[in-house]
Amino acid sequence: MDILRFADLCARGEVAGKRVFIRSDLNVPLGDGGRITDDTRIRASVPAIQMALDAGAAVMVTSHLGRPTEGQPKPEDSLAPVAARLAELLGREVPLVTDWVDGGFALAPGQVVLLENCRLNKGEKKNDPELARRMAALCDIFVHDAFGTAHRAEATTTGIAEYAPVACAGPLLAAEIDALTRALEQPARPLVAIVGGSKVSTKLSILESLADKVDQLIVGGGIANTFLLAAGHPIGASLAEPDMVEQARRVMERMRARGAEVPLPEDVVVATEFSATATPRRCGVDDVRADERILDIGARSAARLADIVARAGTVVWNGPVGVFEFPAFAGGTRMLAAAIAHSPAFSIAGGGDTLAAIAQFGVTDDIGYISTGGGAFLEVLEGKTLPAFEVLQRRAQQR
Repeated sequence: MDILRFADLCARGEVAGKRVFIRSDLNVPLGDGGRITDDTRIRASVPAIQMALDAGAAVMVTSHLGRPTEGQPKPEDSLAPVAARLAELLGREVPLVTDWVDGGFALAPGQVVLLENCRLNKGEKKNDPELARRMAALCDIFVHDAFGTAHRAEATTTGIAEYAPVACAGPLLAAEIDALTRALEQPARPLVAIVGGSKVSTKLSILESLADKVDQLIVGGGIANTFLLAAGHPIGASLAEPDMVEQARRVMERMRARGAEVPLPEDVVVATEFSATATPRRCGVDDVRADERILDIGARSAARLADIVARAGTVVWNGPVGVFEFPAFAGGTRMLAAAIAHSPAFSIAGGGDTLAAIAQFGVTDDIGYISTGGGAFLEVLEGKTLPAFEVLQRRAQQR
């Protein structure tokens, strides 16, 4: 993807003395008293900020936090806890600036400020052009470094990029682009996609898009149950969407027409209730009773998937293959995670449940790339061009 990269601007000495506006993703979870419960996104934002400071820039950073009402700030909407943690990570003071859209705050080269929650500004969500122009007037260089927002056309994600003198991708966004390009546009074959989740309907367009690209399409969770139903297997009381059976069949037919496959489970782990304390029963896929729910794939199925992953050149992973949160039904996802971790294939994983599984099974360091964006990751899998990518490409061509 032809975009301008902030790292290249820094390397060429084009950043010193410039005012740099970085759109980060600092939308962290907060507990009681505004305490940050997971600072992963803040830590991920540090390289871009430090890169700008080291290059001699005057640095301003902003992000959204939660879902505030525009123009109606509340204490819980403030980035104050983020500013404090960012100061600890950077080892320097990070003042929090409110009412920043029209400037008026002091900022010199070598300094950094955090601009208050951008979604408090009226017009942010609707990408108001006037708001975007006022923001763009604050800087010489706009740096988009928030992949988790790249699928949203908002004032601080795409609007400002239209009007800033220079618009480029920060190191985190650039890494996402490189990983997605490697996995989907220039993949080493075989290309294996794993798509889990509760409903085919929410990921149908993704499944249809992948059916035209991948060599193996592994489905898990409720999605797999619908595919089993489409293939004529009994699924008992399992979570499924009977009205999506035809769509599932269509995906399998498209795969077969290309000489590809949707490998369905041959054995499963079932229970009569959805509970961490439910008693599991292992059985063949055609032996599921009417009152039972499929909550995991069985050992033979997991081993088959592990073998597919072991032979892959590229693995794209979004979603578990069972209810991994319950120990009795975590075996399939655990084996799959281990297989991906040990495979020589390039792997990219994204989505909240996937990242939780990766952390739970201790394979974080063995995944080729872990995507920081949930919705954005899914839209790329769906074949969409993200608004942030489109504007950065266009601005690069105009430079």
